Amino acid sequence: MILKHGNVVTEEGVRSLDLRIEEGKIAEIAPQIEGEGLDLTGLTVFPGLIDMHVHLREPGFERKEDMTSGCRAAVKGGFTQICCMPNTDPVVDNKVVVTYLKTRAKETGLCKVHPIGAITKGQRGEELAAIGAMKAAGAVAISEDGTSVPSAKIMAQAMQYAADFGLKCLCHCEDKALVDGGVVHEGYYSTLTGLKGSMRAAEDIMIAREICLAESLNLPVHICHVSTYSGVQLIREAKARGVQVTAETCPHYFTLTDEAIRDFDTDSKVNPPLREEKDRVAVIEGLRDGTLDCIVTDHAPHHEDEKRVEYALAAFGISGLETSFALSYTMLAKEGPLSLSELAALMSANPASILSLQGGRIVRGAPADLTIADLNAEWTIDPGQFVSKGKNTPFKGRKVFGKIKFTIVDGEIKYREGGEAEK
Repeated sequence: MILKHGNVVTEEGVRSLDLRIEEGKIAEIAPQIEGEGLDLTGLTVFPGLIDMHVHLREPGFERKEDMTSGCRAAVKGGFTQICCMPNTDPVVDNKVVVTYLKTRAKETGLCKVHPIGAITKGQRGEELAAIGAMKAAGAVAISEDGTSVPSAKIMAQAMQYAADFGLKCLCHCEDKALVDGGVVHEGYYSTLTGLKGSMRAAEDIMIAREICLAESLNLPVHICHVSTYSGVQLIREAKARGVQVTAETCPHYFTLTDEAIRDFDTDSKVNPPLREEKDRVAVIEGLRDGTLDCIVTDHAPHHEDEKRVEYALAAFGISGLETSFALSYTMLAKEGPLSLSELAALMSANPASILSLQGGRIVRGAPADLTIADLNAEWTIDPGQFVSKGKNTPFKGRKVFGKIKFTIVDGEIKYREGGEAEK
């Protein structure tokens, strides 16, 4: 396959280049390559997007999402690799479930799927899961996502064991006792709506704990879905003194504020909650200055029965795979402070580096995982057009720029606009 006349995003910048793909690899990059090919004039070629924080819901919650629908949503959103979180039923806490997920992904044949194992058995926070066996079966990290490990001692042991197997702990930072049933950010809009609030400290205290452990043990740690200005500052200060900490955030934290809850739309209910304007601005600054290393979706699809209820009873989460790129491009590159190369690093190269995955860059010899977008295309987010089973998005009706035209995985077109996802 030859890709011709695309605006190719590399670490050095954006140039009009041709790409030749052979046996699933990028074989040649040049201003002009002889031969017929796919004409990408006017389109931008990114390294294949990587989402290191996705909930595919399988096994056990296929009513919300399954491997096939989740992977279809991924390639439609431009993602060539995704990492699925372990809070399923059964929990991904052993090699059998990891192997099941790898097999299902291979059967689906769309994007690359990397399982993330649980930190503790059953995610009960009491006893470490079989970390080594899960790594051998294909797990790329461990996480208790959906909750935090209550015991600092067990968390320290997890970091040590994970490091022995070349894995990182991806930490959901939430002090449950301090949250105390809160469902939104504690502030003006929680008072206005009467919804029970959760203070920033519930997130920040656990961020600080994981940083302290990483510093004391001289081991790496990764902080999930950062939402607070104070959390960003904690991570910034830790990096400045040499702590091996990386961190992520999500499009809803740099796009929305807690004002979105004022009409009680349960699609705005997410954990951690949407925060205030100063938090949103701090998250963008954290992405700009390298404090936050990557953008993830925290794709959390739900059946509408779990969202069309009273706000306090609704499930937490946003279905994000099909909107993440457009929201990120529109807010951060088209209208914001980032270059296309910086956006590509946040959505491709950095996740690959953090989890030691192949890909993330457009260089000769790399896997031919590519995301091709029309950055001038304006479109309106319509959950009715989602291929994910989860239609729960607070962005419905929002106009964005950046339409995915092709998603290529190992040199094969797995999605083209207007066509079905291709196996």
